Amino acid sequence: MEFNENQTQTVLVAEPKVSIDKPELINGSHALIRSLIEEDVETIFGYPGGAIMPVYDAIYDYQDQINHILVRHEQGAAHAAEGFARMTGKVGVCLVTSGPGATNMVTGIADAIIDSTPMVCVIGQVAAHLLGTDAFQETDVIGITIPITKWNYQITRADEIPEIMAKAFYIAKSGRPGPVLIDITKNAQQELMSKSYSYKKCESLISYRPRLAPKQHQVEAAAKLINAAKRPFLFVGHGVQIANAEQELLAFIEKTDVPAASTLLGLSSVSVDHPNYVGWLGMHGNYGTNVLTNQCDVIIAIGMRFDDRVTGDLSRYAKQAKVVHIEIDPAEIDKIVKADAPVVGDAKKALEMLLPLLNENRHEAWRAEFKKFDAIENEKITQPELAPTTEKIKMAEVIRMLSNKTKGEAVIVADVGQHQMMTARYYEFKKPNSFITSGGLGTMGYALPAAFGAKVGAPDREVVAMIGDGCFQMTIQELGTIAQSGLPVKIIILNNNFLGMVRQWQQLFHQKRYSFVELQNPDFITIAKGFGIDGHTCGARENLNDSLDKMLASDKPYLLEVLVEKEENVFPMVPTGACVADIRLE
Repeated sequence: MEFNENQTQTVLVAEPKVSIDKPELINGSHALIRSLIEEDVETIFGYPGGAIMPVYDAIYDYQDQINHILVRHEQGAAHAAEGFARMTGKVGVCLVTSGPGATNMVTGIADAIIDSTPMVCVIGQVAAHLLGTDAFQETDVIGITIPITKWNYQITRADEIPEIMAKAFYIAKSGRPGPVLIDITKNAQQELMSKSYSYKKCESLISYRPRLAPKQHQVEAAAKLINAAKRPFLFVGHGVQIANAEQELLAFIEKTDVPAASTLLGLSSVSVDHPNYVGWLGMHGNYGTNVLTNQCDVIIAIGMRFDDRVTGDLSRYAKQAKVVHIEIDPAEIDKIVKADAPVVGDAKKALEMLLPLLNENRHEAWRAEFKKFDAIENEKITQPELAPTTEKIKMAEVIRMLSNKTKGEAVIVADVGQHQMMTARYYEFKKPNSFITSGGLGTMGYALPAAFGAKVGAPDREVVAMIGDGCFQMTIQELGTIAQSGLPVKIIILNNNFLGMVRQWQQLFHQKRYSFVELQNPDFITIAKGFGIDGHTCGARENLNDSLDKMLASDKPYLLEVLVEKEENVFPMVPTGACVADIRLE
């Protein structure tokens, strides 16, 4: 049929057919991001690279649902995710590439496992057909991280992603929380799923069944010991905060009138203002809490694991005391200290079940014993540090003044070393969930990225990072992350030009043989300003008050460097291998 230019023709265009037998298929990368969204993830800390690039391409399509934060080093991603998780109770999420990207995260993963921090770490990996060939940036990250994860798994097919991610989040946040690592090969990220995407949150696993509610007979045995105790002593661990059991703990304390001390990670679970709070335990803990550990008749340990920094010499640790140990991880029961009344379960559930079985009690004479030791510690250590006659500023002054100005309600994220111990001693925590630090691993460089992660998780709370000059230089690049975000994280460097804790030990136990501990530091303020962060240095006591005011008044990130006494030591101190009762005051 011929048409000339004056004729018209109607062309019917058929609409594309949609087959109900052929649903829309998505690739593995989109399946991964959708899985994160299904788990209510709003923030990811990450760093792109070749083996994870398909996932980053998918993130581009979900920027209105997922906030990806670009860190400056993969270790920073892990610590930021830890800070976020510790602040919010949610699972922190990291996303990095294979090889060095994965290995750079190992320190943060190890930190998370020992401090019971829930994380899901997603790692890119070379394509499945290249596994085992030493391909570019291939590393056996599964083998490397088996000892430091609750679970790890390598995904090699896109179809696995929804189910594996659901398991990952369930395992990370249930029972005793911890890190999970998922390694995804590049082909699994790129290929289409063979079936339509669907997601179901994991609520149980046959092979993994953590106990939340303890057995009734265990709770009854614990109550019997507590009710009969004449000199009971409560140890408050990190598990109380993980379980959100602060209110139940308070009810326990007020019903039993038991004196309560916290571990390092348990700090802020009980307000320092509470009349039953007697301080904190451990190597640099309070005088009375350590000495009287060996004079109590019943220890009630909740959500703590009897770390060696708490116990000192085990052969001379609390041999006179019966032990009630409330702990969600059965592997911790009897691992270090034998429990006379073990209670396996979540701290909140255990306390809820325990409270009705407890007698109203009063222990005024026993609690007064702690005050005697407090008076000695105050005279010999606390007052000389808070009202010093030295020319240089002392760390204690800075921390106590900060505590007063923030009314004990700021979130303090401490790095590792002398400043960490001083923070634990002199910041007067009044509000729950206010102290974040690296406990079990003692990771230098933790605080700067962790403080940023905490601020992301709680933008309405004042977050202050307390860092030593040595620690600061380990993750200093994360100033770039903070600057790019604009979040008003406040940073205090207590600068003594030393690796202070190592120097202290060399002074006390190695005849002052200071071996490679003195630091030639850069100009920290100039570096911060190079990143676009304001700051200044305070070197005189008369300027400290105004310096802290200026930092706290800023609505942007701010770095305050305080020049402190060079050879200051942290006391009290239980020397390594010593009995807790042999704690030194000088």
